[in-house]
Amino acid sequence: MSCLSGQIQIIAPIRRAMIGFGQPYEMNTVHKGIAEINLAGILSFNGNVQFGKDYFVYIKEGAFCEFGHMASIASSGKIICTEKISLGNYARLGSECQIIDTNFHAMMDTQNGEIFKMTEPIQIGNYNFISNRVSIMKGTVTPNYCTVASNSLCTKDYSSLGENILIGGIPVKLLKSNISRDWKGELENFEKWLII
Repeated sequence: MSCLSGQIQIIAPIRRAMIGFGQPYEMNTVHKGIAEINLAGILSFNGNVQFGKDYFVYIKEGAFCEFGHMASIASSGKIICTEKISLGNYARLGSECQIIDTNFHAMMDTQNGEIFKMTEPIQIGNYNFISNRVSIMKGTVTPNYCTVASNSLCTKDYSSLGENILIGGIPVKLLKSNISRDWKGELENFEKWLII
């Protein structure tokens, strides 16, 4: 842990082992031992949350990052929050995903000199399944019951596409409507394997 000057909030009844850092809930059984948290802003938990192995979490001073109940980021995931990132309830991010609300460097229009905004909030809806190696960049908004295909790049607000959708690609586009992970059918397994 390189910095812990920020705050952790728990907006839920507190119970033992409700937030799992390096929690072994995935298929892989070994890790590199390189997990890192740099917390200068606010990290908020609204229930049980899982972090896989070898994650990187950076929350800048003045920034706010929140995890809904049963939200997670799997092994080798990355969160860089310089303004605001919100993950809804059951927002599940697969291994090697990254969620970044900044482009790190000021960009400008070379014709008129306009400086573009460097950060924009990210909002991941409830009951989202984000497959492995997805990049979620500044300004991304996903609706509830959204699935994002592996190796996709999310860059904008997709809420107008409605719920129960599969999106994917570089950049993301609508791939299929009327589709969802079987959240209700998996609820028992969530309770059994993810809540300690």
